[in-house]
Amino acid sequence: MHDGDPHEETDVLVVGGGPAGATAAALLARQGFGVTLLEKARFPRYHIGESLLPSLLPLLDLLGAREAVERRGFVRKTGAFYDWGGQEWALRFDGLGPGAPYSFQVVRGEFDKTLLDHARDQGVRVHEETAVRAVEFDDEGRATAGEWISAAGHQGVTSFRYVVEASGRAGLLTARQLRTRRFHDAFRNVATWGYWRGAKPAPDAPEGAIRLYSLPDHGWFWAIPLHDGTVSVGLVTDKHSFTEGRRLLGGTDAFYADRLALAPALAGLLAEADLVTDLRVESDYSYVADTFCGPGWFAAGDAACFLDPLLSTGVHLAMHSGMLAAASIAASLRQDVGESEAASFYQGAYRHAYERLLVLVGAFYDIHQGRDDHFRRAQRLSHRDQRPLRLHESFLHIVTGMEDLHDTRGDTVAHLFGALKEPLAGHERVGLGGHGASAMTPWPTKPEHAVAGLRLTLEPHLGLSRADG
Repeated sequence: MHDGDPHEETDVLVVGGGPAGATAAALLARQGFGVTLLEKARFPRYHIGESLLPSLLPLLDLLGAREAVERRGFVRKTGAFYDWGGQEWALRFDGLGPGAPYSFQVVRGEFDKTLLDHARDQGVRVHEETAVRAVEFDDEGRATAGEWISAAGHQGVTSFRYVVEASGRAGLLTARQLRTRRFHDAFRNVATWGYWRGAKPAPDAPEGAIRLYSLPDHGWFWAIPLHDGTVSVGLVTDKHSFTEGRRLLGGTDAFYADRLALAPALAGLLAEADLVTDLRVESDYSYVADTFCGPGWFAAGDAACFLDPLLSTGVHLAMHSGMLAAASIAASLRQDVGESEAASFYQGAYRHAYERLLVLVGAFYDIHQGRDDHFRRAQRLSHRDQRPLRLHESFLHIVTGMEDLHDTRGDTVAHLFGALKEPLAGHERVGLGGHGASAMTPWPTKPEHAVAGLRLTLEPHLGLSRADG
Protein backbone atom coordinates (compact mmCIF):
# COMPACT_ATOMS: atom_id res chain seq x y z
CA MET A 1 0.00 0.00 0.00
CA HIS A 2 1.20 3.51 -0.77
CA ASP A 3 1.37 6.08 2.03
CA GLY A 4 -1.94 7.90 2.23
CA ASP A 5 -3.88 5.15 0.49
CA PRO A 6 -6.99 3.63 2.12
CA HIS A 7 -6.56 0.67 4.47
CA GLU A 8 -7.31 -2.80 3.18
CA GLU A 9 -10.02 -3.32 5.82
CA THR A 10 -12.49 -1.16 7.70
CA ASP A 11 -15.68 -1.63 9.69
CA VAL A 12 -17.59 0.82 7.51
CA LEU A 13 -16.72 2.23 4.11
CA VAL A 14 -18.45 5.47 3.16
CA VAL A 15 -18.58 6.39 -0.53
CA GLY A 16 -18.92 10.16 -0.89
CA GLY A 17 -18.10 13.04 1.43
CA GLY A 18 -21.21 15.21 1.03
CA PRO A 19 -23.68 15.83 3.87
CA ALA A 20 -25.08 12.26 3.86
CA GLY A 21 -21.69 10.55 3.86
CA ALA A 22 -20.03 12.96 6.29
CA THR A 23 -22.96 12.67 8.73
CA ALA A 24 -23.01 8.86 8.70
CA ALA A 25 -19.22 8.63 8.95
CA ALA A 26 -18.88 11.08 11.84
CA LEU A 27 -21.70 9.51 13.88
CA LEU A 28 -20.20 6.02 13.48
CA ALA A 29 -16.65 7.16 14.26
CA ARG A 30 -17.89 8.93 17.40
CA GLN A 31 -19.00 5.50 18.63
CA GLY A 32 -15.58 3.97 18.10
CA PHE A 33 -16.11 2.10 14.83
CA GLY A 34 -13.43 2.12 12.17
CA VAL A 35 -14.69 4.31 9.31
CA THR A 36 -13.02 5.02 5.97
CA LEU A 37 -14.51 7.68 3.69
CA LEU A 38 -13.54 7.91 0.02
CA GLU A 39 -14.43 11.06 -1.92
CA LYS A 40 -13.60 11.48 -5.60
CA ALA A 41 -13.34 15.30 -5.45
CA ARG A 42 -11.10 17.65 -3.48
CA PHE A 43 -13.17 19.79 -1.10
CA PRO A 44 -14.34 22.49 -1.25
CA ARG A 45 -16.20 21.72 -4.45
CA TYR A 46 -19.22 23.42 -5.97
CA HIS A 47 -22.71 22.12 -5.23
CA ILE A 48 -26.21 23.56 -5.47
CA GLY A 49 -28.73 23.25 -2.62
CA GLU A 50 -27.89 26.30 -0.52
CA SER A 51 -31.02 26.85 1.58
CA LEU A 52 -31.19 24.68 4.70
CA LEU A 53 -34.12 23.82 6.97
CA PRO A 54 -34.28 24.40 10.76
CA SER A 55 -34.55 20.63 11.18
CA LEU A 56 -30.78 20.49 10.66
CA LEU A 57 -30.00 22.22 13.97
CA PRO A 58 -30.64 19.12 16.14
CA LEU A 59 -28.70 17.02 13.62
CA LEU A 60 -25.73 19.39 13.84
CA ASP A 61 -25.99 19.18 17.65
CA LEU A 62 -26.01 15.38 17.51
CA LEU A 63 -22.89 15.53 15.33
CA GLY A 64 -21.22 18.08 17.58
CA ALA A 65 -20.73 20.25 14.49
CA ARG A 66 -23.04 23.19 15.13
CA GLU A 67 -20.32 25.48 16.48
CA ALA A 68 -18.08 24.77 13.48
CA VAL A 69 -20.93 25.66 11.11
CA GLU A 70 -21.79 28.82 13.07
CA ARG A 71 -18.15 29.96 12.83
CA ARG A 72 -18.38 30.03 9.03
CA GLY A 73 -20.51 33.16 9.17
CA PHE A 74 -23.26 31.89 6.88
CA VAL A 75 -26.41 33.97 6.47
CA ARG A 76 -28.88 33.14 9.22
CA LYS A 77 -32.15 32.09 7.62
CA THR A 78 -34.96 33.11 9.96
CA GLY A 79 -37.80 32.28 7.61
CA ALA A 80 -39.12 32.25 4.07
CA PHE A 81 -41.12 34.63 1.90
CA TYR A 82 -43.61 33.44 -0.73
CA ASP A 83 -45.09 35.32 -3.65
CA TRP A 84 -47.04 32.30 -4.82
CA GLY A 85 -50.21 31.79 -6.79
CA GLY A 86 -51.43 35.33 -6.26
CA GLN A 87 -50.73 35.33 -2.51
CA GLU A 88 -47.88 36.77 -0.48
CA TRP A 89 -46.92 35.57 2.96
CA ALA A 90 -43.92 35.35 5.27
CA LEU A 91 -43.04 32.26 7.30
CA ARG A 92 -40.97 32.96 10.40
CA PHE A 93 -39.17 30.03 11.97
CA ASP A 94 -39.49 31.41 15.51
CA GLY A 95 -43.05 30.11 15.39
CA LEU A 96 -41.90 26.52 14.98
CA GLY A 97 -41.22 25.95 18.67
CA PRO A 98 -38.12 25.85 20.87
CA GLY A 99 -34.81 24.81 19.37
CA ALA A 100 -35.57 25.69 15.75
CA PRO A 101 -35.65 29.49 15.41
CA TYR A 102 -33.35 29.66 12.39
CA SER A 103 -31.33 27.82 9.81
CA PHE A 104 -28.65 28.82 7.31
CA GLN A 105 -28.22 29.93 3.72
CA VAL A 106 -24.89 28.34 2.85
CA VAL A 107 -22.24 28.29 0.19
CA ARG A 108 -22.33 24.52 -0.19
CA GLY A 109 -18.64 24.17 -0.93
CA GLU A 110 -17.85 25.68 2.49
CA PHE A 111 -20.67 23.94 4.35
CA ASP A 112 -19.83 20.49 2.96
CA LYS A 113 -16.13 20.97 3.70
CA THR A 114 -16.99 21.94 7.29
CA LEU A 115 -18.92 18.67 7.75
CA LEU A 116 -16.17 16.62 6.10
CA ASP A 117 -13.45 18.24 8.22
CA HIS A 118 -15.56 17.57 11.29
CA ALA A 119 -15.84 13.89 10.32
CA ARG A 120 -12.04 13.83 10.06
CA ASP A 121 -11.80 15.33 13.54
CA GLN A 122 -14.05 12.54 14.86
CA GLY A 123 -11.57 9.91 13.66
CA VAL A 124 -12.88 9.14 10.17
CA ARG A 125 -10.07 8.19 7.77
CA VAL A 126 -10.87 10.56 4.91
CA HIS A 127 -9.30 10.11 1.48
CA GLU A 128 -10.16 12.82 -1.04
CA GLU A 129 -9.51 12.52 -4.78
CA THR A 130 -10.13 8.79 -4.41
CA ALA A 131 -12.98 7.40 -6.48
CA VAL A 132 -14.78 4.14 -5.77
CA ARG A 133 -15.18 2.43 -9.13
CA ALA A 134 -17.32 -0.51 -8.01
CA VAL A 135 -18.68 -2.35 -4.98
CA GLU A 136 -17.88 -6.06 -4.89
CA PHE A 137 -20.51 -8.62 -3.87
CA ASP A 138 -19.95 -12.19 -2.70
CA ASP A 139 -21.72 -15.25 -4.07
CA GLU A 140 -24.61 -14.74 -1.65
CA GLY A 141 -25.23 -11.18 -2.84
CA ARG A 142 -23.68 -9.36 0.09
CA ALA A 143 -21.62 -6.20 -0.47
CA THR A 144 -18.10 -6.91 0.82
CA ALA A 145 -15.51 -4.52 -0.66
CA GLY A 146 -14.95 -1.34 -2.65
CA GLU A 147 -12.58 -1.03 -5.59
CA TRP A 148 -10.97 2.41 -5.67
CA ILE A 149 -8.50 4.50 -7.66
CA SER A 150 -6.74 7.66 -6.48
CA ALA A 151 -5.92 10.77 -8.48
CA ALA A 152 -2.28 9.63 -8.37
CA GLY A 153 -3.28 6.44 -10.15
CA HIS A 154 -3.00 4.11 -7.15
CA GLN A 155 -5.57 1.33 -7.15
CA GLY A 156 -6.79 -0.99 -4.44
CA VAL A 157 -9.62 -2.81 -2.72
CA THR A 158 -10.95 -2.06 0.77
CA SER A 159 -13.08 -4.72 2.43
CA PHE A 160 -15.78 -3.73 4.90
CA ARG A 161 -18.57 -5.02 7.07
CA TYR A 162 -20.93 -2.32 5.77
CA VAL A 163 -20.83 0.35 3.11
CA VAL A 164 -22.76 3.62 3.08
CA GLU A 165 -23.40 4.53 -0.56
CA ALA A 166 -23.53 8.34 -0.47
CA SER A 167 -22.22 9.11 -3.96
CA GLY A 168 -25.04 11.57 -4.70
CA ARG A 169 -26.68 11.80 -8.10
CA ALA A 170 -23.93 9.59 -9.55
CA GLY A 171 -25.55 6.67 -7.70
CA LEU A 172 -22.66 4.19 -7.76
CA LEU A 173 -24.88 1.34 -6.57
CA THR A 174 -28.44 2.47 -7.16
CA ALA A 175 -28.01 3.99 -10.64
CA ARG A 176 -24.92 2.28 -12.07
CA GLN A 177 -24.51 -1.19 -10.61
CA LEU A 178 -27.96 -2.30 -9.44
CA ARG A 179 -29.87 0.02 -11.79
CA THR A 180 -32.83 0.41 -9.46
CA ARG A 181 -33.29 4.18 -9.88
CA ARG A 182 -36.65 5.31 -11.25
CA PHE A 183 -37.48 8.87 -12.31
CA HIS A 184 -40.79 10.38 -11.26
CA ASP A 185 -43.33 11.30 -13.88
CA ALA A 186 -43.99 14.40 -11.76
CA PHE A 187 -41.30 16.99 -10.98
CA ARG A 188 -39.34 16.22 -14.17
CA ASN A 189 -38.29 19.82 -14.19
CA VAL A 190 -35.29 21.85 -15.30
CA ALA A 191 -33.46 24.26 -12.99
CA THR A 192 -31.47 27.19 -14.40
CA TRP A 193 -29.59 29.42 -11.99
CA GLY A 194 -26.83 31.97 -11.55
CA TYR A 195 -25.44 34.38 -8.95
CA TRP A 196 -26.20 38.09 -8.76
CA ARG A 197 -24.37 40.88 -6.95
CA GLY A 198 -25.93 44.16 -5.86
CA ALA A 199 -29.50 42.96 -5.27
CA LYS A 200 -31.77 45.04 -3.08
CA PRO A 201 -33.05 43.50 0.18
CA ALA A 202 -36.61 42.26 -0.01
CA PRO A 203 -39.15 44.29 1.97
CA ASP A 204 -41.38 42.42 4.42
CA ALA A 205 -39.24 39.24 4.24
CA PRO A 206 -37.77 37.71 7.42
CA GLU A 207 -34.05 38.28 7.87
CA GLY A 208 -32.00 36.03 5.60
CA ALA A 209 -35.14 34.44 4.14
CA ILE A 210 -35.31 32.38 1.01
CA ARG A 211 -37.78 34.00 -1.38
CA LEU A 212 -39.98 32.01 -3.77
CA TYR A 213 -41.87 33.59 -6.67
CA SER A 214 -44.33 31.62 -8.77
CA LEU A 215 -44.73 32.58 -12.42
CA PRO A 216 -48.15 33.13 -14.01
CA ASP A 217 -47.65 30.29 -16.48
CA HIS A 218 -44.57 28.11 -16.22
CA GLY A 219 -42.68 27.53 -13.00
CA TRP A 220 -41.11 29.59 -10.26
CA PHE A 221 -37.94 31.37 -9.07
CA TRP A 222 -35.88 31.03 -5.92
CA ALA A 223 -33.71 33.84 -4.48
CA ILE A 224 -31.23 32.93 -1.73
CA PRO A 225 -28.95 35.54 -0.07
CA LEU A 226 -25.43 34.26 0.63
CA HIS A 227 -22.72 35.51 2.98
CA ASP A 228 -20.31 36.26 0.12
CA GLY A 229 -22.59 39.10 -0.94
CA THR A 230 -24.23 37.30 -3.85
CA VAL A 231 -27.79 36.08 -4.29
CA SER A 232 -28.50 32.71 -5.87
CA VAL A 233 -31.41 33.15 -8.29
CA GLY A 234 -32.82 30.06 -9.95
CA LEU A 235 -35.66 29.32 -12.35
CA VAL A 236 -37.52 26.00 -12.17
CA THR A 237 -39.79 25.03 -15.04
CA ASP A 238 -41.05 21.88 -16.71
CA LYS A 239 -38.98 20.32 -19.50
CA HIS A 240 -41.47 21.13 -22.25
CA SER A 241 -41.57 24.83 -21.38
CA PHE A 242 -37.77 24.96 -21.03
CA THR A 243 -37.16 23.32 -24.41
CA GLU A 244 -39.75 25.41 -26.24
CA GLY A 245 -38.68 28.62 -24.53
CA ARG A 246 -35.04 28.16 -25.45
CA ARG A 247 -35.97 27.35 -29.05
CA LEU A 248 -38.22 30.37 -29.46
CA LEU A 249 -36.02 32.87 -27.62
CA GLY A 250 -32.63 31.71 -28.82
CA GLY A 251 -30.99 30.09 -25.82
CA THR A 252 -30.88 29.55 -22.05
CA ASP A 253 -29.83 33.10 -21.14
CA ALA A 254 -32.66 34.65 -23.15
CA PHE A 255 -35.20 32.23 -21.68
CA TYR A 256 -34.02 32.98 -18.10
CA ALA A 257 -34.22 36.75 -18.71
CA ASP A 258 -37.64 36.45 -20.32
CA ARG A 259 -39.06 34.51 -17.37
CA LEU A 260 -37.46 36.89 -14.87
CA ALA A 261 -39.46 39.72 -16.43
CA LEU A 262 -42.63 37.75 -15.52
CA ALA A 263 -41.73 37.97 -11.82
CA PRO A 264 -41.85 41.77 -11.34
CA ALA A 265 -41.23 41.73 -7.59
CA LEU A 266 -38.01 39.73 -8.04
CA ALA A 267 -37.00 41.65 -11.17
CA GLY A 268 -37.31 44.87 -9.16
CA LEU A 269 -34.86 43.59 -6.53
CA LEU A 270 -32.39 42.74 -9.29
CA ALA A 271 -32.90 45.93 -11.35
CA GLU A 272 -29.53 47.41 -10.33
CA ALA A 273 -27.77 44.07 -9.77
CA ASP A 274 -25.39 42.22 -12.09
CA LEU A 275 -25.41 38.54 -13.00
CA VAL A 276 -21.78 37.72 -12.14
CA THR A 277 -21.66 34.05 -13.16
CA ASP A 278 -22.63 31.94 -16.11
CA LEU A 279 -25.96 30.15 -15.82
CA ARG A 280 -25.97 26.51 -14.73
CA VAL A 281 -28.60 23.95 -15.74
CA GLU A 282 -29.75 20.66 -14.21
CA SER A 283 -32.64 18.49 -15.38
CA ASP A 284 -34.45 15.25 -14.54
CA TYR A 285 -33.44 15.46 -10.91
CA SER A 286 -36.50 13.87 -9.28
CA TYR A 287 -36.03 10.13 -8.74
CA VAL A 288 -36.13 7.29 -6.23
CA ALA A 289 -34.40 3.92 -5.94
CA ASP A 290 -36.61 0.86 -5.58
CA THR A 291 -34.82 -0.06 -2.36
CA PHE A 292 -32.58 1.98 -0.07
CA CYS A 293 -30.52 -0.85 1.39
CA GLY A 294 -29.50 -4.47 0.98
CA PRO A 295 -27.13 -7.04 2.53
CA GLY A 296 -24.07 -5.09 3.63
CA TRP A 297 -25.07 -1.75 2.07
CA PHE A 298 -27.12 1.38 2.79
CA ALA A 299 -27.82 4.13 0.21
CA ALA A 300 -28.13 7.60 1.76
CA GLY A 301 -28.92 11.09 0.54
CA ASP A 302 -29.18 11.76 -3.18
CA ALA A 303 -27.87 8.27 -3.97
CA ALA A 304 -31.24 6.93 -2.77
CA CYS A 305 -33.67 9.67 -3.83
CA PHE A 306 -34.13 13.31 -4.66
CA LEU A 307 -37.33 15.30 -4.84
CA ASP A 308 -37.33 18.90 -5.97
CA PRO A 309 -35.74 22.16 -4.77
CA LEU A 310 -39.13 23.71 -3.92
CA LEU A 311 -39.09 23.15 -0.14
CA SER A 312 -35.29 22.93 0.33
CA THR A 313 -35.41 19.28 1.41
CA GLY A 314 -32.18 17.99 -0.21
CA VAL A 315 -29.67 18.49 2.61
CA HIS A 316 -32.38 17.68 5.15
CA LEU A 317 -32.98 14.24 3.61
CA ALA A 318 -29.24 13.70 3.15
CA MET A 319 -28.31 14.29 6.79
CA HIS A 320 -31.48 12.64 8.12
CA SER A 321 -30.71 9.48 6.14
CA GLY A 322 -27.05 9.63 7.18
CA MET A 323 -28.18 9.58 10.80
CA LEU A 324 -30.63 6.70 10.19
CA ALA A 325 -27.93 4.71 8.38
CA ALA A 326 -25.42 5.28 11.19
CA ALA A 327 -27.96 4.16 13.80
CA SER A 328 -28.89 1.05 11.82
CA ILE A 329 -25.26 0.04 11.18
CA ALA A 330 -24.21 0.73 14.76
CA ALA A 331 -27.08 -1.38 16.11
CA SER A 332 -26.13 -4.21 13.74
CA LEU A 333 -22.42 -4.07 14.59
CA ARG A 334 -23.19 -4.12 18.32
CA GLN A 335 -25.73 -6.89 17.70
CA ASP A 336 -28.39 -4.91 19.55
CA VAL A 337 -30.82 -6.02 16.84
CA GLY A 338 -30.64 -8.39 13.92
CA GLU A 339 -29.17 -7.17 10.65
CA SER A 340 -32.36 -7.78 8.68
CA GLU A 341 -34.36 -5.93 11.34
CA ALA A 342 -32.02 -2.93 11.14
CA ALA A 343 -32.31 -2.94 7.35
CA SER A 344 -36.12 -3.03 7.58
CA PHE A 345 -36.02 -0.09 9.98
CA TYR A 346 -33.79 1.95 7.66
CA GLN A 347 -35.79 1.18 4.55
CA GLY A 348 -39.05 2.07 6.29
CA ALA A 349 -37.86 5.14 8.18
CA TYR A 350 -36.10 6.75 5.21
CA ARG A 351 -38.91 5.82 2.85
CA HIS A 352 -41.49 7.35 5.20
CA ALA A 353 -39.51 10.62 5.41
CA TYR A 354 -39.15 10.76 1.64
CA GLU A 355 -42.82 9.93 0.95
CA ARG A 356 -44.11 12.58 3.33
CA LEU A 357 -42.02 15.22 1.61
CA LEU A 358 -43.01 13.90 -1.82
CA VAL A 359 -46.65 14.52 -1.04
CA LEU A 360 -45.88 17.83 0.66
CA VAL A 361 -44.11 19.12 -2.47
CA GLY A 362 -46.97 17.84 -4.62
CA ALA A 363 -49.52 19.63 -2.44
CA PHE A 364 -47.58 22.88 -2.64
CA TYR A 365 -47.44 22.69 -6.42
CA ASP A 366 -51.16 21.91 -6.43
CA ILE A 367 -51.79 25.35 -4.94
CA HIS A 368 -50.26 26.98 -8.01
CA GLN A 369 -53.00 29.02 -9.67
CA GLY A 370 -51.32 29.79 -12.98
CA ARG A 371 -53.40 30.82 -15.99
CA ASP A 372 -51.79 28.06 -18.05
CA ASP A 373 -52.41 24.74 -16.31
CA HIS A 374 -49.63 22.86 -18.15
CA PHE A 375 -46.97 23.43 -15.49
CA ARG A 376 -49.37 22.53 -12.70
CA ARG A 377 -50.38 19.30 -14.47
CA ALA A 378 -46.74 18.42 -15.01
CA GLN A 379 -46.14 18.36 -11.24
CA ARG A 380 -48.93 15.93 -10.41
CA LEU A 381 -48.04 12.50 -9.14
CA SER A 382 -49.00 9.95 -11.79
CA HIS A 383 -50.50 6.56 -10.97
CA ARG A 384 -47.04 5.11 -11.60
CA ASP A 385 -45.58 7.52 -9.03
CA GLN A 386 -48.30 6.67 -6.53
CA ARG A 387 -48.28 2.88 -6.81
CA PRO A 388 -45.24 2.17 -4.60
CA LEU A 389 -46.25 4.66 -1.89
CA ARG A 390 -47.35 3.35 1.50
CA LEU A 391 -49.21 6.52 2.31
CA HIS A 392 -51.15 5.28 5.31
CA GLU A 393 -47.94 4.14 7.02
CA SER A 394 -46.07 7.30 6.12
CA PHE A 395 -48.70 9.70 7.39
CA LEU A 396 -50.03 7.83 10.41
CA HIS A 397 -49.72 10.06 13.50
CA ILE A 398 -48.21 12.85 11.37
CA VAL A 399 -51.07 14.66 9.67
CA THR A 400 -54.37 15.09 11.49
CA GLY A 401 -57.09 12.99 10.00
CA MET A 402 -54.86 10.65 8.02
CA GLU A 403 -55.99 7.62 10.00
CA ASP A 404 -58.99 7.39 7.67
CA LEU A 405 -56.88 6.83 4.53
CA HIS A 406 -57.86 3.17 4.35
CA ASP A 407 -61.48 4.24 4.07
CA THR A 408 -60.79 6.78 1.35
CA ARG A 409 -62.44 6.15 -1.97
CA GLY A 410 -60.96 7.57 -5.15
CA ASP A 411 -57.65 9.37 -5.36
CA THR A 412 -55.77 9.01 -2.07
CA VAL A 413 -53.19 11.63 -3.03
CA ALA A 414 -55.94 14.14 -3.83
CA HIS A 415 -57.39 13.40 -0.38
CA LEU A 416 -54.01 14.10 1.18
CA PHE A 417 -53.58 17.32 -0.77
CA GLY A 418 -56.96 18.47 0.46
CA ALA A 419 -56.08 17.69 4.06
CA LEU A 420 -52.73 19.46 3.79
CA LYS A 421 -54.37 22.62 2.53
CA GLU A 422 -56.38 22.85 5.75
CA PRO A 423 -54.24 24.92 8.13
CA LEU A 424 -53.08 23.63 11.49
CA ALA A 425 -54.38 25.42 14.56
CA GLY A 426 -52.86 28.87 14.89
CA HIS A 427 -51.66 29.08 11.28
CA GLU A 428 -52.90 31.28 8.47
CA ARG A 429 -54.83 29.85 5.54
CA VAL A 430 -51.92 30.34 3.15
CA GLY A 431 -49.45 27.96 1.60
CA LEU A 432 -49.64 24.70 3.46
CA GLY A 433 -50.88 26.30 6.67
CA GLY A 434 -48.20 25.04 9.06
CA HIS A 435 -47.52 21.65 7.45
CA GLY A 436 -43.80 22.35 7.20
CA ALA A 437 -41.08 19.95 6.10
CA SER A 438 -39.52 19.84 9.58
CA ALA A 439 -42.75 18.75 11.24
CA MET A 440 -43.28 16.12 8.57
CA THR A 441 -40.09 14.15 9.31
CA PRO A 442 -39.91 13.62 13.08
CA TRP A 443 -37.12 11.42 14.36
CA PRO A 444 -38.60 7.95 15.02
CA THR A 445 -37.59 7.96 18.68
CA LYS A 446 -41.07 7.47 20.15
CA PRO A 447 -42.88 4.12 20.24
CA GLU A 448 -45.74 5.56 18.18
CA HIS A 449 -43.25 6.47 15.42
CA ALA A 450 -41.53 3.07 15.46
CA VAL A 451 -40.69 1.43 12.15
CA ALA A 452 -40.54 -2.36 11.71
CA GLY A 453 -40.91 -2.70 15.47
CA LEU A 454 -37.82 -0.58 16.19
CA ARG A 455 -37.21 2.99 17.25
CA LEU A 456 -34.23 5.30 17.14
CA THR A 457 -32.27 5.73 20.39
CA LEU A 458 -29.90 8.59 21.17
CA GLU A 459 -28.76 7.55 24.65
CA PRO A 460 -26.43 6.07 25.83
CA HIS A 461 -25.42 5.99 22.16
CA LEU A 462 -26.99 6.30 18.74
CA GLY A 463 -28.68 3.09 17.73
CA LEU A 464 -31.94 1.16 17.63
CA SER A 465 -34.07 -0.54 20.25
CA ARG A 466 -37.30 -2.48 20.41
CA ALA A 467 -40.33 -0.23 20.29
CA ASP A 468 -41.86 -1.99 23.26
CA GLY A 469 -38.59 -2.11 25.23
